[in-house]
Amino acid sequence: MERAQASAVGATGLDYPIIALVLQGGGALGSYQAGVYEGLAEAGIHPNWVAGISIGALNAAVIAGNPPERRMERLRAFWEFICRQPWGPLTLPMLPAAPVELPDALRMVVDSVEATRAMLEGQNGFFVPRPWYTHALASQGPHTASFYDTRPLRTTLERFVDFDRINSAGEMRVSVGAVNVRNGNFVYFDNAQRKLRPEHFMASGALPPGFPAVEVDGEFYWDGGLVTNTPLQYVLTTPPRQDALIFQIDLWSALGPLPKDLLQVAVRQKDIQYSSRTRMITNYMHEEQNYRRLLHELMELVPESERDSAAYRRAERLACTCRRNVVHLIYRDKPYESYHKDYQFGMLTMNEHWSSGLSDMQATLRNRDWLQKPSAEQPFVTHDLQRERHG
Repeated sequence: MERAQASAVGATGLDYPIIALVLQGGGALGSYQAGVYEGLAEAGIHPNWVAGISIGALNAAVIAGNPPERRMERLRAFWEFICRQPWGPLTLPMLPAAPVELPDALRMVVDSVEATRAMLEGQNGFFVPRPWYTHALASQGPHTASFYDTRPLRTTLERFVDFDRINSAGEMRVSVGAVNVRNGNFVYFDNAQRKLRPEHFMASGALPPGFPAVEVDGEFYWDGGLVTNTPLQYVLTTPPRQDALIFQIDLWSALGPLPKDLLQVAVRQKDIQYSSRTRMITNYMHEEQNYRRLLHELMELVPESERDSAAYRRAERLACTCRRNVVHLIYRDKPYESYHKDYQFGMLTMNEHWSSGLSDMQATLRNRDWLQKPSAEQPFVTHDLQRERHG
């Protein structure tokens, strides 16, 4: 399926053929990405390519599956829906939904109760626990071999996402990553190559053993975060190579304090495991783009009479003069957050994450020079709000 790349030049004056939003996986932390998108929308910046893994894929579905004027409304409705508490023994009815100042010790207790509730009761419109006795049945298939059943998520996606819009040519490119359970290969489901359905997005977020593998066209897939938790490299390397402004939104930080106890070890391990090596990817792509540009400059020295050779044509395919600007935002942990931060879907915490994302995006956009197209001499640049703040 051929797909036209919609122009990203708009009222903002950002002269890039591609403005991409790249969304890392991170479960309940994903509302930070929704806040970041709100900051972009406020500034009139509308990406024409959104790529995601896991919860980033679900956010991508809601963004791409709604018209620009309704995206914020639908994102907010989606997050409030999946974070809604069922009435049960662990419900905290008096807890405020809006961000409030509570002592860290109290927040740790509240977060622990919320996370325990999610484990025992599931999450509204997202997942429900399977009966304990089904886990041991030998006849279970890959679609049920998990602690939770994610079939409610399909209904939720169909409620908040217009898949006809996602699959309409020229509207917005959408790419989500998953892992083939049978052969271990990482794949991208991309609406430039195929029609995307709810199961493509569910597969991207099917993290075992909590969630079951999802069947797509006869194959079963797990969460893309098992291999790589960000689609940044895919966006940077997929043809055609064009000038691009890329907002990379990470939910896990590779930078963190040395752990002092076993709980902190578990938290730090999870941070490192899912932090995606974003800096490594950008450093590598910086070097690669410099080499591609150097190749282009060397080709200019080849006489016209020699440009019909097979070697020149191969070099022509490799050479590139495009310019890439990666703006990197990373969620920063709160002092009271612990190992369960990615499955603590409480409404209070969701709104705090959202507010953090909005604030970080607003702070980033105050550096207007960060959005300018890189120079021909330095074709690949990165800007990092966290690095700017903390060195």
